[in-house]
Amino acid sequence: MQRKLDENLTERYSRQMRFGPIGKAGQEKLINGRVTLCGCGALGTVLANHLVRGGVGFVRIIDRDFIEPSNLQRQVLFDEADVAANLPKAVAAANKLRAVNSNVTIEPVVADIDRTNIEELCRDVDVILDGTDNFEIRYLINDTSVKLNKPWVFGGVIGSHGQSMTILPGETPCLRCVFEAAPGPGDVGTCETAGVLGPVVSVIASYQALEAFKILAGKTAAINRELIYLDMWENTNRRIKIAPLKGKVDCPCCKHRRFEWLEGMQGSQAVSLCGRNSVQVSNRNGVKLNFEDLSKNLVSSGNVSFNKFLLKFDVESYNFTVFPDGRAIIKGTDDIEKARILYSKYIGH
Repeated sequence: MQRKLDENLTERYSRQMRFGPIGKAGQEKLINGRVTLCGCGALGTVLANHLVRGGVGFVRIIDRDFIEPSNLQRQVLFDEADVAANLPKAVAAANKLRAVNSNVTIEPVVADIDRTNIEELCRDVDVILDGTDNFEIRYLINDTSVKLNKPWVFGGVIGSHGQSMTILPGETPCLRCVFEAAPGPGDVGTCETAGVLGPVVSVIASYQALEAFKILAGKTAAINRELIYLDMWENTNRRIKIAPLKGKVDCPCCKHRRFEWLEGMQGSQAVSLCGRNSVQVSNRNGVKLNFEDLSKNLVSSGNVSFNKFLLKFDVESYNFTVFPDGRAIIKGTDDIEKARILYSKYIGH
C-alpha cells in the first residue's frame, strides 16, 4: 500500500520538497522507498542519518560489528554510552534513528553479509547502499545488484581520499567492469596503515545518499554516471568517465552473468577487519550459540561477559567477541589462519 503525504509529513519535509526536482511527487516516492544499507560504520552511519532524516520509508541496516571507542571519531550515530553497553552497531543506530524519525521503518540486522544471505536481504528493496570497508562484500553487492536488477551506490574512503560511483544494471558499467579484481593483501592502505579522516567520510557518504534520493525519486537523468574521486587534503577532485566501458569490457558479471562471488568461487569465510588488528571467523553450521553454557566453559580461560547480542572474553593476548550465529571477531591478530586455530581452540567447530 502506497503511503501519501499528510499534513504532518508535508511540514516535516517542506524544505526538501521546496527543491524543485524533489517536490511533492519526489517526496512521496521517497517515503515509499526501500533501502538496504550494507554496513553501519563510518560511511554507513552518515548514510543512515541522511536516509532517515530525508524520509526514506524503509531502511534495513546490516552490520556484523559492535561499537568500540576508536569508532567515535567518525561514526556519527554512536556515543560513549553505546560503547559501554556493548551494543552492536545496527542496534545502536536503529535506537538513535527511531528517535529522529518515527515515520521511518528501520530494520536492524546483526549479521555478517555473505553469499548465503545477501540476496534475501536485498530482494525486497529498491536501492542497495555500500557502507562497508572491504571489497569482498562490495563484489557480493555487485553480483546481487546485477542478478536482481537492483541499483546500488559504491563508496570508499581511506586516509584523506574517497571515491563513489552509481551502478544501474543494464545501463552503466558494473563494479567489475571498472575494478576487474579485488585488491590483493597489502595492495591498498587500510584504516590501520593510512588512517581515515571523518570529514572525507561525510562527503563521500553524502554523495551516496543523494544518489539514492535521485534513484528513489525517479530522477534518472540526474544520476551520476562517472567515478568520483577526491582527495580533501590535497584539494583535488576528479570525475572519471566510465560510461564507455559499458559493453566494451568482457565483464564476467554484467556481460556473462557469472556471479563468482555469490557462487562461492571468490571470497572467504575469514577476513581481516579494517584498522582493527582483528580477524572475523564465520561458522556456517546453522546452530545458535547458548551464551550461558559457553560462558561456563570459558570461565577458566579468562574474564567472560555477555548479553543477548554478544559474548566477550579475553584469553592469552587476544580478545574475543562472539555472536549468537557462531561468528567471532578475534582481536590481537591479523593472521587469518591463527584466528581460525584460536576459534577452534576456544569456541569449537
